[in-house]
Amino acid sequence: QVQLVESGGGLVQAGGSLRLSCAASGRTFSTYDMGWFRQAPGKERDFVASISRNGRITWYADSVKGRFAISRDSAENTVYLQMISLKPEDTAVYYCAAGDTTRPYSHYYTYWGQGTQVTVSS
Repeated sequence: QVQLVESGGGLVQAGGSLRLSCAASGRTFSTYDMGWFRQAPGKERDFVASISRNGRITWYADSVKGRFAISRDSAENTVYLQMISLKPEDTAVYYCAAGDTTRPYSHYYTYWGQGTQVTVSS
């Protein structure tokens, strides 16, 4: 079992940057593929990015390509989401998730964090 805790969210102006972190408990972190999803008020939870367990394969939603970068540090049991050139439409609660896939669908992921709020002002 894996417990996930996100951090790094906050309020930022459009064009700004944030780096989200997701700390995972347990010694099995390296056996899971990891993903980031986000959910804006009144909307469904959407895929943002994912990374394979060995860190070699990454996937991104079209809306964040070129602006967001996912990475992982197995020594720190942490996955990161570096976000630049933020837009107001990036405002959402961001969740990290662990599973056996890098597919962009939430139901494939088994473990979820509580989320961290990202608000981008115009």
